[in-house]
Amino acid sequence: QIVLGDPFEDLYAAGVFGAIFQYPGTYGHVRDFSGLIAKLHGQGAIAAVAADPLALALLKSPGEMGADIAIGSTQRFGVPVGYGGPHAAYMAVKDAYKRSMPGRLVGVSVDARGNRAYRLSLQTREQHIRREKATSNICTAQVLLAVMASMYAVFHGPDGIKAIAQSVHQKTVRLAMGLEKLGYTVEPDVFFDTITVEVGKLQGIILKAAVAEEVNLRKIGTTRIGISLDERSRPVTLEAVWRAFGGDFKVEEFEPDYRLPQELLRTSAYLTHPIFHMNRAESEMTRYMRRLADRDLALDRAMIPLGSCTMKLNATAEMLPITWPEFSEIHPFVPADQALGYQHLIEDLSQKLCAITGYDAISMQPNSGAQGEYAGLLAIRAYHIANGNEHRDVCLIPTSAHGTNPASAQMAGMKVVVVKVSDAGEIDMDDFRAKAEQYADTLSCCMITYPSTHGVFEENVREVCEVVHKHGGQVYLDGANMNAMVGLSRPGDIGSDVSHLNLHKTFCIPHGGGGPGMGPIGVKSHLAPFLPGHPQTDGHEGAVSAAPFGSASILPISWSYCLMMGGEGLTQATKVAILNANYVAARLKGAYDVLYKSAKGRVAHECIIDTRPLAESAGVTVDDVAKRLIDCGFHAPTMSWPVAGTLMIEPTESETKAELDRFCDAMLAIREEARAIEDGRMDKVNNPLKNAPHTVEDLVGDWDRPYSREQACFPPGAFRVDKYWSPVNRVDNVYGDRNLVCTCPPIESYAEAAE
Repeated sequence: QIVLGDPFEDLYAAGVFGAIFQYPGTYGHVRDFSGLIAKLHGQGAIAAVAADPLALALLKSPGEMGADIAIGSTQRFGVPVGYGGPHAAYMAVKDAYKRSMPGRLVGVSVDARGNRAYRLSLQTREQHIRREKATSNICTAQVLLAVMASMYAVFHGPDGIKAIAQSVHQKTVRLAMGLEKLGYTVEPDVFFDTITVEVGKLQGIILKAAVAEEVNLRKIGTTRIGISLDERSRPVTLEAVWRAFGGDFKVEEFEPDYRLPQELLRTSAYLTHPIFHMNRAESEMTRYMRRLADRDLALDRAMIPLGSCTMKLNATAEMLPITWPEFSEIHPFVPADQALGYQHLIEDLSQKLCAITGYDAISMQPNSGAQGEYAGLLAIRAYHIANGNEHRDVCLIPTSAHGTNPASAQMAGMKVVVVKVSDAGEIDMDDFRAKAEQYADTLSCCMITYPSTHGVFEENVREVCEVVHKHGGQVYLDGANMNAMVGLSRPGDIGSDVSHLNLHKTFCIPHGGGGPGMGPIGVKSHLAPFLPGHPQTDGHEGAVSAAPFGSASILPISWSYCLMMGGEGLTQATKVAILNANYVAARLKGAYDVLYKSAKGRVAHECIIDTRPLAESAGVTVDDVAKRLIDCGFHAPTMSWPVAGTLMIEPTESETKAELDRFCDAMLAIREEARAIEDGRMDKVNNPLKNAPHTVEDLVGDWDRPYSREQACFPPGAFRVDKYWSPVNRVDNVYGDRNLVCTCPPIESYAEAAE
């Protein structure tokens, strides 16, 4: 239950389990929540503060107020507004809550040589662990944007960030002084970058005059106007605003003072790590970023055969438009007539996606596939409620489903009932029919993936849809594997009612280390009225994202992809993706077992390779195979999902036969190394598989291993020139989970670097 109100007047600490405070507030207020947080803690409740990180350069931090959780957007740190996104959010928590955070955290471990190694720690994506009891379906993080924001902080450092914050505040004070000189009432008395102006009946006139000055202001109620500034606001902007309010001033006429609350001025240090004090020159910054990039194994180096993730080419021609200011520098809430190009693009892309999927309507609002699942299930829930069937709340989900499926259903208020999967990897139809019959009176929907997570086309998919519809339910078809369907089959024709589409998979938006993502949902006409709304565009509630069209600025990528490929090209891409997966499965046949195939012995767009027999025969685990692939110059396929101890390989249509052969050669060579262990020709503990990955350091110094350096560092598949070198040796995972948070060195240790 959500209670809205003024926290200083309406908060009843004993009646809530927690509270969220905005800092600074939407109208500009800067308040100290320390007392309220103490009251909450006294009642056993927790406090979260939604804070602007730029303001925190000048203001007391949420942690110093006693907050348990701090959240917010990093868009202020150098990320374009992009008509709503993508932007990275942040979440910081007290140590006691670290294991409740969604996603994974970067921690510090050590490698086999004792060198420091960063790794992803704490597999806390609870949908993988708790599944039907999960309360988080977090799948896509905005990693690429988090990197952009972090580089903004690295380049400017604490002094630069503080100077930017001071400049923004001084501009806002100057603006307020001019408006006060004109006789307007400006609130609040203390603020950071946002003010609210009481204008009475002049609101409409001023807003119209501002647009004529090429300035957008915020309408608040019927008598007030909201104004926010940032570091890009120039003197001409302030003077244009004054003209809209009826004034004719120059910026230099006003000498700004501080209008921040004295008791909330920040005195504690921040950005104390040496990295925030070292890269002031653009040349040094460029080299720093290059060094980091060289440690990554990205698609520009090699195939990344991640099953279920569709890591495919992101063409330069598709990427260029997102850098244009016409796309990147538009606020999500500008008047519609200022974003006609965006509207045309969104409508045209929606029509193309409807044609591809067989659905009747598309919502572009969800920011990820998991958010698309949530939005689709909310549409189903609203549909049942509108038809007087609020009691329909059971969701059938096969055990092979993505972990986000049951988590999304749980979040949408549904009860998850798990359906068995046959030994062949398909839905157990006897169990499915029995469960559908058992819950016929309360069945809301089922969630299926097609092609299945096991990499095969479910031959019973139409029957699944018919059974669900017969018992009054709806069908959610997970669109994660659309790369095997485009141009060949359509979810809407199969019988499903709603799907999400991973534009960051099938439709070429880059993954960016985990994001940005886009997960628009397509629906049949009867669900269209229940798509996510937004108060800023259609006046309706039900938004699942802060912006009406989600991360709109990356939509030109998918739009360009569809335009350049055309229907024939998209269909050919699908065929080649399926062909490539079957080629890999065929080449590895005999060396490895392919777990799931169709009745005709084929796979869809991905295949699951079983490495479990190697653990029994040679003590070689799936981890060993994955690490050895790094030596060969490959990112490992998806590991131990959906079946523990296996590799799920998806080559996509982007890879040439030469690259597929290089990968297959590497996998076959790994099998031969395991065979050498089986035959006793290689030591069970001290061998290339157990010691992988090997680094440049393995080429120098003493060498006491029973295999050659050449075998270690240049196995089949690896390039002699332009070889990818892992920056660290085998990482100690247990150590990493024990030492989760990297601590900053003392400030004295980087005095020389700062100079």
